[in-house]
Amino acid sequence: MSIGTLIKTIQDIMRKDVGVDGDAQRISQIVWLLFLKIFDDKEQEWQLTIPGYKSPIQSRFRWTNWAKDPEGITGEELIDFVNNELFTSLKKLATTAGVTPHGKVVGSVFEDAYNYMKSGTLLRQVINTIESDVDFNSSTDRHLFNDIYEKILADLQSAGNAGEYYTPRAVTQFMVDMLDPQLGESVLDPACGTGGFLTCAIEHLKAQVKTAVDRITLQDSIHGVEKKPLPHMLAMTNLMLHGIDVPSNIRHDNTLSRPLKNYGPKDRVDIILTNPPFGGMEEDGIENNFPRKYQTRETADLFMALIMHLLKHDTGRGAVVLPDGFLFGEGAKTTLKRELLEEFNLHTIVRLPKGVFAPYTSIATNVLFFEKGEPTKDVWFFEHPYPDGYKSYSRSKPLEIKEFDLEKAWWGGHARKGRKTTENAWKVSAGEIAARNYNLDCKNPHEVEVKHGMPEDLMHEYMDIVRQVEAAQAALKVELMACLGAKA
Repeated sequence: MSIGTLIKTIQDIMRKDVGVDGDAQRISQIVWLLFLKIFDDKEQEWQLTIPGYKSPIQSRFRWTNWAKDPEGITGEELIDFVNNELFTSLKKLATTAGVTPHGKVVGSVFEDAYNYMKSGTLLRQVINTIESDVDFNSSTDRHLFNDIYEKILADLQSAGNAGEYYTPRAVTQFMVDMLDPQLGESVLDPACGTGGFLTCAIEHLKAQVKTAVDRITLQDSIHGVEKKPLPHMLAMTNLMLHGIDVPSNIRHDNTLSRPLKNYGPKDRVDIILTNPPFGGMEEDGIENNFPRKYQTRETADLFMALIMHLLKHDTGRGAVVLPDGFLFGEGAKTTLKRELLEEFNLHTIVRLPKGVFAPYTSIATNVLFFEKGEPTKDVWFFEHPYPDGYKSYSRSKPLEIKEFDLEKAWWGGHARKGRKTTENAWKVSAGEIAARNYNLDCKNPHEVEVKHGMPEDLMHEYMDIVRQVEAAQAALKVELMACLGAKA
């Protein structure tokens, strides 16, 4: 069964259930079921590879023992078991003292999860569909989770709130490629969503893993925080399938809820890759966790202040997706941009065209690349062009990673040497930007400007064209009449 068909089959079954209301609940239901199936498959592997491994889940609550048998419990008995026994037991793993790291992972996934289905018969059908069509111990099927994940993300567009945009894989891959994380460097996404940046970083780092110690180093290097239950659940599942068996560094929390002054040296990291929520507002009081100069309720600005604070001195480097509004905005944005130029080397801004985040939003976005420890001398801008024949991106025509070959060829390697001005690239000095009151919305100077003219001039031109058309029509009419008269 194809991935699209599998997810559609499950959703069609759920639509018959009176307890499941809307895409968000259907997706949440699919994800916790998939997580338990995946965790069970992983446990079979761990029992062979980890000496003395013992499951943190009581035997009767393991997927193998209640879900695997297609003729197993169903109907009211199944609903009663799931609601009053399974969920109760799994939620306790989040807070019970002495629980193993594997158990805490399960607990963190289920602490805010719910079973929305009311029909045990339909729930059994969903379980049987998952059990019969996916085997995550198979390398082929494990790879297919990426497709399941993408399908779920596509469905999330109608379930998400304003400001929740899921970063296209091509953008996350490009940002990771340019920062080039090295094994042993700490990587953080403080608004990790479903884990897209982190899984890209993991795949990038796997090429450097040679020993069992290296694998532990990699697992300890990946950090993320996500405040919403559904994306957090997806992130945990996603990281497990990318080789992070115990993704305990992926916290279910709001990074902004902790006062900025409480983040000390031990919290600082080498690399931050993120697409912070933008266009949304934080709850009342969150801004008070920040110094007055940063105080705003706009989420992206608060995240930017946090990101700048969390990067290590001299070695910290970041890549952050931000909307055009950050580039030209004032107030707290001006403060952030001034400090970004004075305390960081904001060396590159890649200007992405509209439609990159289609269908979630048409807002134009940018990727800011910066390093902590020295002031900015010049900011290079690179305007990413549409492929030939494109006027925008869409779900059927998304941005592809190969398009970034243009930036990579121009980038100039790790040292960024030899960059040249092209039709897509230009640089602006930090002094000039400061003189613009730190407005980073610098337009491509090589772009041909279309001059539309004054309204009154355009109206005169329009009337002239109308008169010319009317004269041509009159002349044509005379010619036609003459021809008809001659034939008569």
